[in-house]
Amino acid sequence: MSIKIFIIGLPRTGTTSICAALLELGFSVAHTAYTDQCLQTAQVIADTPIFCDYAQLAERYPQAKFIYLTRNLNLWVPSIRQLLQRMHKNIVRHDGGFNPILKRCYQATFSPFTLENIANDDFLIHCYQQHQQQINTFFANSAQPLLTIDISHPTSYFALLHFLAIEKNSTTTSGFTKMNIGGKITAWKQIKHPLKIDSLLK
Repeated sequence: MSIKIFIIGLPRTGTTSICAALLELGFSVAHTAYTDQCLQTAQVIADTPIFCDYAQLAERYPQAKFIYLTRNLNLWVPSIRQLLQRMHKNIVRHDGGFNPILKRCYQATFSPFTLENIANDDFLIHCYQQHQQQINTFFANSAQPLLTIDISHPTSYFALLHFLAIEKNSTTTSGFTKMNIGGKITAWKQIKHPLKIDSLLK
């Protein structure tokens, strides 16, 4: 079985940027996974459902590595609020909307998932800190490797290379590219790469 790397940071912590970097480093990458075929095929998987289901994935893939992305709360809160407000209608509706896995993960992580709560800084901070504490507790009792980085930090890219045992050379010094700036979430769709794995892979 090929290496499995799970990106367990919450949305708006740089998941697209790290996925793009790992594509360039030669890994097959899925930014979200909604089928078992996608989960089995991709070496790297981020976002939904990874940030919610990491404990089950750790049990299923005992040799996997995990990367937790952090972000300054002053930057994360307005960014996640903009995303959640835009997604709210399609997450709570019962007659379609988003993929059921996405709905489950967002409703579980940002519970109760209401517009009133999304507008509240303290609620969003609580969700972030609760998720962070759950991760810290889980991996404190797990032998599986965990890397915690903030991709805005200048040393984070080299910490990633070290974690994955990749030697620095002329092709591994580009670092992370800022993506989905200004609340946009379309950057991953625009990436064309032979190692990119479709989240709905059959």
